Amino acid sequence: MRAARLIKMVLLLQSRPTMTAAELARELEVSERTVTRDAQALSEAGVPVYADRGRAGGYRLIGGYRTRLTGLARGEAEALFLSGLPGALREMGLQDAASAARLKVSAALLPSVRDASRTAAQRFHLDAPSWFKEPQTPELLPAVADAVWDDRRICARYVRKEGEGEVVRELDPYGLVLKAGVWYLCARVTEDGSYRVYRIDRFTAVETGEERFARDEEFDLPGFWEERAEQFARSILRAEAVVRLSREGARALPYVVDAPSTREALEAAGAPDADGWVTVTLPVESEEVARSQLAALGPEAEVLAPESLRARFLRDAARLAALYGT
Repeated sequence: MRAARLIKMVLLLQSRPTMTAAELARELEVSERTVTRDAQALSEAGVPVYADRGRAGGYRLIGGYRTRLTGLARGEAEALFLSGLPGALREMGLQDAASAARLKVSAALLPSVRDASRTAAQRFHLDAPSWFKEPQTPELLPAVADAVWDDRRICARYVRKEGEGEVVRELDPYGLVLKAGVWYLCARVTEDGSYRVYRIDRFTAVETGEERFARDEEFDLPGFWEERAEQFARSILRAEAVVRLSREGARALPYVVDAPSTREALEAAGAPDADGWVTVTLPVESEEVARSQLAALGPEAEVLAPESLRARFLRDAARLAALYGT
């Protein structure tokens, strides 16, 4: 924490001619006494922080001092912000750039904090792919990633849903999203200006042109993805199931069925019956999917409708009884 605060203090003083102790304390969210101690620590470490006394005084850097946290190439700087995602960097072909960026930053740090990258790596690791799946890196991901970083228009051949064949699209590649081990491209279709999402493993060919597209600066990748992901989750819920749930079943339901729809269904449910069970109407993808999802709740859920889904559970229950005995 203190190392980060000291660096921030130097950068603040580097960006302004003079700052008072009160201003620094406010920016750093510490006391003025801590600012004084930090300034002394920086001075002892060789950073020329000078304190002007008096009412109009403050802290400043003398001699045109500049930190050495510079010299990064653009690609290295961009990769540095993704350095907590080693798998993603490797798949996009940015591993070497990130490594070079980390080395440059480490060389510029004070000796006492040069092990920060190692200690951080030993305390936090992001494993994006879902369980029990071997992640497959799309062959064309590096080419798409290069186009995204460079704002270059691409011509892509894309396989739509099974049986619908291939299409060719000219796209402005805005951003990449890694969701549960699957890579997606958020892009603007050149033909009509609409924004769409494409699975990169369905690209069969990608050609990157020399033309750069004008990026809409108001485009918000996290917001766009959140909206489209919610739309997709709701679009596949084309059926309904009426289910009676125990208290434990209601608590576990969001972990086995679409969470937003589950919350809405539970909020719309009536009061619990005499046994403490509630009856909810759930949107589901299909009877087969509902069967596999609700089976995870075991005896904490009873399917009431549709009758065909209830019949499936009756058959499953009979088979289980035969296997385990009555």
